[in-house]
Amino acid sequence: MNLKDTPHYYHEVLKAFPPQAHPPFEAEVMQTRVWGRRWGVYDDVGPLKMVLVHRPDEALLQWTPDKYDPALEAFIDRPAQRYWRGQRPPDLAKMRAEHDAMTAALTREGVEVVYVEGIPGDTSAMYTRDNGVAIPGGAIIARMGTVGRVRGEGRRSEEALVTRKLAELGMPILRTIHGAGLFEGGSFAFLNERLAVIGLSFRQNVEAARQIAEVLQVVGVKLVEVPLTGHSLHIDGAFVMVHTDLALVNTTRLPYWFLEFLEEQKIRTVEVHYADNGRVANCLALRPGKVLLAINNGTGTAERLQQAGVEVVPLDYSECQQNGGGIHCSTFPLIRERS
Repeated sequence: MNLKDTPHYYHEVLKAFPPQAHPPFEAEVMQTRVWGRRWGVYDDVGPLKMVLVHRPDEALLQWTPDKYDPALEAFIDRPAQRYWRGQRPPDLAKMRAEHDAMTAALTREGVEVVYVEGIPGDTSAMYTRDNGVAIPGGAIIARMGTVGRVRGEGRRSEEALVTRKLAELGMPILRTIHGAGLFEGGSFAFLNERLAVIGLSFRQNVEAARQIAEVLQVVGVKLVEVPLTGHSLHIDGAFVMVHTDLALVNTTRLPYWFLEFLEEQKIRTVEVHYADNGRVANCLALRPGKVLLAINNGTGTAERLQQAGVEVVPLDYSECQQNGGGIHCSTFPLIRERS
């Protein structure tokens, strides 16, 4: 009897082509072969190579004087779950100029700047950081906390546009936060290649942390949960890595045990200067020891960073900040080299 005429034929043929689990998915040779290039980041300070941004658009013109709430000293749209923290409506031209100056600084550093569209009416779309995080090999897509009555209100639905953009670029999606998980990328940070933190708040919950920890475990990264104080939204308002062993911190917004934890990990800290607006913490590392910093918040923090050996690229981000976020919030790193 011929082999082909037996039940063993199918199995004998397949034995000649065994599947290969290694090199793993995240290995550069596999990323390049399958996905066109190596995607993701190893930490938060490695040389930045690609970043996703959204230029402030006409959605911000909806902040008209009738929406100002003197009790909160801000423009408020409760049904749509939006706010503008200025005393007057946005100056869109100034916001665009500030954002353009930021992207120009990125381009000068050799960073590929990729733009994503926003949902019509979404005033917060410029804060692309919150749509997800990049890890070795690909991205984790977030699940926003705010949901208005219709599409374009709140921030939920931004994730779909960003997902389509990443797919267009060819970036692998390793996980989309689902179920009852809530997560925004501004509340995630790498301390190093083997350790990351998530800031828990009413915008990030333990279910999302559990899902993120599952993905990180595959690439050998441990996730530490850091409960934030009060109604703090994201950890990047209080903690940002600026060098391989140095972080900028706002100690008034972090639990003391976390500051001790940083010491245990041999991570030095520079404290936000008391005379500066606390928003100055929301900076972006271009490479180890070089950061984009919103200098409009004061000069004390910049001087402290420089004294610690950090090169500061100063930017005016005063108008954009009134929309609720800073430079770190406005950038979603997709590719970094190893630091």
